[in-house]
Amino acid sequence: MGSYKDIIFERKPPVAWVTFNRPDKLNAISLTLIEELGDVLDKLWNDEEIRVLVLTGAGDRAFCAGADITMFQGKSPHTMFHIIRKIVEVTEKMEKFPKPIVAAINGFALGGGCELAISCDFRIATDKSAFGQPEIRLGLIPGAGGTQRLSRLIGLGRAKELCMLGDRISAEEAYRIGLVNKVVPADKFQEEVQKFVNRLAEGPPVALKMAKYACNFGTQVPLDVGLVLESGVFGILFGTQDMVEGTSAFLEKRQPKFFGK
Repeated sequence: MGSYKDIIFERKPPVAWVTFNRPDKLNAISLTLIEELGDVLDKLWNDEEIRVLVLTGAGDRAFCAGADITMFQGKSPHTMFHIIRKIVEVTEKMEKFPKPIVAAINGFALGGGCELAISCDFRIATDKSAFGQPEIRLGLIPGAGGTQRLSRLIGLGRAKELCMLGDRISAEEAYRIGLVNKVVPADKFQEEVQKFVNRLAEGPPVALKMAKYACNFGTQVPLDVGLVLESGVFGILFGTQDMVEGTSAFLEKRQPKFFGK
C-alpha cells in the first residue's frame, strides 16, 4: 500500500508493516527512507483500525546497517547537523506515536539502524542478528539517540561500551543486557513476531498508549513527578469503555474485547 521508494508499507489491520527496502545496501538509512517513515507515522497516527506498527528490513541480512555513508560526503558541519536532526525528529515521533512499535530485527542493526530499533517500544531479533554503534571507528559518535536512549535502556556503563568501543554484540548478548526483548530462531522469526504482535493488538489501545507515554516520558523527569504522571493517567483510564469491558470480562471469566474507547 502506498507508493514509496525506500520502504514498503503494508496496512493489514490491526497491524501495519514498514519494511526498509534497500537490501542491496543492507537497508542503510537514506533521507528518503527517513522521510517516508515519517510520512507513514503521520498517516497512521489517528488510524483507529491499526493498533500496532512493525518495522523490519528486506531480506535476511539486515534490519538496517546504519546510515548510507554517501549521505555524508561533501557536507558541511552545519548541513550534517540538519540532516541528523531530520533523523532524530522521526525517532522522537516514534516515541510519541500513540501505538506500540515493534522492531522485527532480522540481521544487522548497526549505527543508525540500532538507533531506529531502540526508538521502538519492543525489539524481537533472530539468533543470527547483531547489534552495535560503530560510529567511534569513523571518528564520530552516535548522533540519532544512541548515547541517550542506550544509556536509559541498558545503563550508562553498557552504553559507554557500545558507543566508545564500537564492538558488535550478538543477539544473545543484546538480550542479556536488556537491549532486545526476545531472541528467536531465524526459521521461526515471522511466526514469533506475529504471535507477539497479535498479543499487543488484542490489548486495550488507550491503556497501551498511556502505558507507553508513562514509561517513555515519566522516566525523563524526577521520580515524584513521574509518579504523579502515572497516577493521573491511571485515573484518566477509569473513564474509558475499555476499562469497563476489562473489569467486566475479568468478573465474568471471559476474554475481553477492547475497542479503544
